[in-house]
This record gives sequence, C-alpha cells and structure tokens, in this order.
Amino acid sequence: MVLVSLTRTQKKGFQSKQTLVQEIRDCVDKYARLFTFSTHNMRNSKLREVRLEWNQSRFFFGKNKVMAVALGRTAEDEYKDNLHHICSELKGQMGLFFTNSTKEEVLRWFENYRELDYARSGCEALQTVVLESGPLNDFPYSMEPQLRKLGLPTALQRGVINLTQDYTVCTKGSVLTPEQVQILKLFYHPMAEFKFTLHTMWSNNGKITKIDQEDSTILPESVRVSARDSDPNMTKEPDPSMSEESDENDM
Repeated sequence: MVLVSLTRTQKKGFQSKQTLVQEIRDCVDKYARLFTFSTHNMRNSKLREVRLEWNQSRFFFGKNKVMAVALGRTAEDEYKDNLHHICSELKGQMGLFFTNSTKEEVLRWFENYRELDYARSGCEALQTVVLESGPLNDFPYSMEPQLRKLGLPTALQRGVINLTQDYTVCTKGSVLTPEQVQILKLFYHPMAEFKFTLHTMWSNNGKITKIDQEDSTILPESVRVSARDSDPNMTKEPDPSMSEESDENDM
C-alpha cells in the first residue's frame, strides 16, 4: 500500500491555483482587452480549434473561484481598475478571453463562428426533423430490428429496409431523448451549434463595455431528411466521441 500525504496533495493543489492566479494576472498586464464569454453546446475539441485560431490570444475556462481571486472580487482587492465588475460575471460555465485584437475584430469573428455537431440527449431540439418515407439503401438489412426498436416504422422488402411512412423524429423546442439522438446520428443530421456569446469587455484603461450580441442560429426551423442524402463514407455504428467531454480549465 502506498500512502500519500494529505498535506502534500493540499500543498500541490494550492500551488497550482497560485500558478493560475499569476498566469491570469500576467495576461491582464500583457493584453489590451479582456472579454467574458459563455459557450453553447460545449465541445472541448471545438474549443481547442478556436484556441489554435486565436493563438496570439489566451483563453481560460473553468475554475471560476480562482479566476475571481486573480481579478479581485471587490474594488478594494481588484488587480486593476474595474476588474471586480468582470469578477461578478464568473458564474456557471463562463470563461475569460484575453486579446490584443480590436473589439470590432473580436465581435465580427465570434458572431460569424458556428460549428455543427451531433446533439446530445437532454438538449433542446433546435428544429423539427422529419424523415421521408422510402427505401433506406445505405442501411444493411440486419439493422432493421435496431431501427424498429428506436421507433421507426420500418419493414423489409426484398432485403431492403423501407421506411413505410414519413416519421417525425423531433419537434422544435422539445427535449431530445436518447432514441431521438441516435436516430439523428444514424441519418447524419447534426443539430447542436457550438458557438460563443460574448458578455462584457474590459479594456486596460479600466473601461467596462457591455456587449449586446444577438442570439441567432444557422439552422432552419424545420427540415425533411432522406436516407439518400446521407454520406455513404460514414459508418452507421455509434461514435464513442459522443460521450460527454469534461471541461478544461485553461484553454
């Protein structure tokens, strides 16, 4: 049995927090602007791609209490003027984005950024999706019991799975079930939009600017999907990447 000193682990945790506090304060000194942001349909893989796109800037995501200590919770202990106003926003899934790019450049990029991914169970359906009746030529006949178990009205005709009637997978605004999520993925229909919402900008002169960013979507309210529209190069097997991803503290 290996015994680990609790004092040692507590000391290591404290040191890592102190390191993060110093890194954030170094960014306050280095960059001209600081934005608070939240994400919709969080995907760590997508966030890493954004980080690479903005490789001259710096993202911090998670560890709200530590970020609050770095910035300062009150006017008396804030690291620089008016940073305590930023600190008050650090609740839930919020992040910090440090950059020397102009406000206009940042807003333009993030307002136009959208990445589609497969929806997850428990999320809200962003559109109504209807599967069109007809042969499902891309599905092997052996999958017919699985499709029927998911609730699809299917039948085998001469070795080909047929959808015997149009089938509404989900309606806009409803909460997606595991079965609906699996159907959407089997028909290669991504519905989750990974995107950012910017909330407040702090400038190194101490000025605070609230950002009024319109919440928009690139998805139509309803869509009809045919199996003939699917990508034959993609597999019908469940994708392990659909499992929940843990948030990263510093992106």
